[in-house]
Amino acid sequence: MGSKRTRPRAKPADEEPAEAPDLAPRVGQNLRRLRTDRGLSLEKLAQASGVSRAMLGQIELGQSAPTINVLWKIATALEVSFSALLAGPRSTETVVMRAAEARRLQNADGSFSSRALFPAGEARRVEFYELRLGPFGVENAEAHAPGTTENLVVAQGRLEVEVRDERHVLDTGDAIQFEASAPHSYRNPKSQPAVIHLVMTYPDKVR
Repeated sequence: MGSKRTRPRAKPADEEPAEAPDLAPRVGQNLRRLRTDRGLSLEKLAQASGVSRAMLGQIELGQSAPTINVLWKIATALEVSFSALLAGPRSTETVVMRAAEARRLQNADGSFSSRALFPAGEARRVEFYELRLGPFGVENAEAHAPGTTENLVVAQGRLEVEVRDERHVLDTGDAIQFEASAPHSYRNPKSQPAVIHLVMTYPDKVR
């Protein structure tokens, strides 16, 4: 007699992997609110940010997922923190942020990603991120608002940071702090991914 086949047991709902939340609708709502609060048309914001009017319109409608650089350009033009564009309903409860459920923002070619290590419940003056830069990847960052500082520590790999025409080479465990109101860049010179932790601090007027 042939052995009887048994069908695999279906996973209970709480065993299914959770999907990372889609940030596009939230970013769109926040962008529209922040823009209208400042009395800016899409055209005016496009001129101030360097992001096209068409792209801004698509973002506001939740039809386009902007890259990290695009969000930085918009945040700087609006004089708000990065998290102001990601903010959702505020919660006073303890929040656990599972790595598997994280929504990562990426640059255009996917070599650089950013994961917020804080709940996107409100805009804040200090933000904490995990950055990942692929093998030989380069990320060129726009200048942030005056008074914005970046404090980086390399958790894995090697990182080259260039700011104000100075290049700094950081190995695992090394840290750097600099004023980020000038364009700056990150480069991974190795064939292995680099993991970096970043603390962003904004001036009081940028919220």
